[in-house]
Amino acid sequence: MSKRKNYSPEFKAKVAFEAMREERTLAELTKKHSVHPDLISARKPQRHLL
Repeated sequence: MSKRKNYSPEFKAKVAFEAMREERTLAELTKKHSVHPDLISARKPQRHLL
């Protein structure tokens, strides 16, 4: 059985900050950081429509 990866808070913040800047697509970020797209989507603040 494989062990789950644990990411540091600094790594999570770095990836979330890159996602907020929207300079790269979600697919590009997942490939660059070798993480699942759900991890980035969950950390990125959502823009709500009024």
